[in-house]
Amino acid sequence: MRKRVDHQPKIKAGDRPQAGQFKMLSSAGESAVPHPLELSEFQSFPVFEDISRHIKAVGAQLVKKVNAIFQLDITKDGKTILQWTVDLKNGPGDMYLGSARLPADTVFTIPEPIFMELVLGKMNPQKAFLAGKFKVSGKVLLGQKLERVFKDWAKL
Repeated sequence: MRKRVDHQPKIKAGDRPQAGQFKMLSSAGESAVPHPLELSEFQSFPVFEDISRHIKAVGAQLVKKVNAIFQLDITKDGKTILQWTVDLKNGPGDMYLGSARLPADTVFTIPEPIFMELVLGKMNPQKAFLAGKFKVSGKVLLGQKLERVFKDWAKL
């Protein structure tokens, strides 16, 4: 993708751009997913891995109950540092690192310390949401189904 750097008149058909008239922009942008060696630095990463194993074990049952795709954007200082997708809509269910491959029904944007308190049961999700501790877009009520998945995992 190109972006005009200056405010010269638009180029007419047949004209060629002059040197320095356009600036190349990155097509992919910065990835929200860090290099694998950096993943161990995140407090939430082992929790996500463990929940992922739980979903792989009982995913088919969860798909029947939940029927939704969730994307969790974990933030630090207002910037997304990790993205996880919980797909409990397709096949046997899956949880993977990265943004949703299919459109997510619900997207959560949660600071990492808040996420840890939520999954460890130290904070009530509804109260945290109403207090503005995290953001939800999409089908907000589906968040209650994800809460049950996390509670089932916590019992293990």
